[in-house]
Amino acid sequence: MISDCLERQYQEIYKERTVKGRHLIEPGNFTIDELDKLFSLAETIMKNPDSYSEVCRGKVLATLFFEPSTRTRLSFEAAMLRLGGSTLGFAEPGASSTSKGESLADTIRTVASYVDIIAMRNPKEGAALLASQYSDVPVINAGDGGHHHPTQTLTDLLTIRTIKKKMGGLTIGLCGDLKFGRTVHSLAKAMSRYPGNRFVLISPPELEIPDYIISRVFKPAGVSFSKMLRLEDVIGDLDILYMTRVQKERFFNEQDYIRLKDSYILDTEKMRLAKKDLCVLHPLPRVNEISPEVDSDPRAAYFQQVKFGMYARMALITQLLGCDGGKK
Repeated sequence: MISDCLERQYQEIYKERTVKGRHLIEPGNFTIDELDKLFSLAETIMKNPDSYSEVCRGKVLATLFFEPSTRTRLSFEAAMLRLGGSTLGFAEPGASSTSKGESLADTIRTVASYVDIIAMRNPKEGAALLASQYSDVPVINAGDGGHHHPTQTLTDLLTIRTIKKKMGGLTIGLCGDLKFGRTVHSLAKAMSRYPGNRFVLISPPELEIPDYIISRVFKPAGVSFSKMLRLEDVIGDLDILYMTRVQKERFFNEQDYIRLKDSYILDTEKMRLAKKDLCVLHPLPRVNEISPEVDSDPRAAYFQQVKFGMYARMALITQLLGCDGGKK
């Protein structure tokens, strides 16, 4: 298969490298084998967290968030603290010297001299890649504009692996804002690397998935996909439903946002059409695209997903720092 050929290319690129000391800018930076090892470590930490409570003692994580975040920033900080390390950083750009005109390169050079690892969110696409070029310590992309959000993808993959017990042969519905949703772009890339997955792309025409995902990801990997306008027409075929909010911050025209923000709302009526083992995911925060009445449905996994995110980040940090031994 074509996807197998692409995966062999990933393996060839990284075969001489260890995970320790590397940057994570996009999901493709890790091979499938490396992802499997990371998820196995995350599962081990979940089962016995006390054994990993001191593995990063003396290590410092910087969280540099040039864009608002609740779950991602706190998840990184909780992950490092639970590993015995410490954190420093800022939660909005006004708290950093960039407000005085300092370049991102100089900020990264400075912070890298204080810490062992950096997690950064920036609204500009490509900012994380630029940061990695000026950092002597590992840089983790915590979201760069509408481009990538690889640790959310690790969270999503760990959730799917844990709940569905497999990573291939799944029908995955991506619903809502597929144009600006960086979590969607990253997940589409990641799940295209596993055999037999099929995508159903559910969005209004204005928020369709970017052409590059189709031309550079789906088609080279031989991935089957279809575009749909109505969620209720396809929800019964799905193994995974990945809901997204329409992101106001990505729109230049507020009227366009108001017109599209309620395009898709998942409620109990639509859930009655779904499989009994459907897994509903959402990167959060949600606005009103999932009705609160769905929260009590056992198929709603988005709050489990939040906790899996902390464990995925714990595993990632320990691997990048090379301190993943744990207590025996």
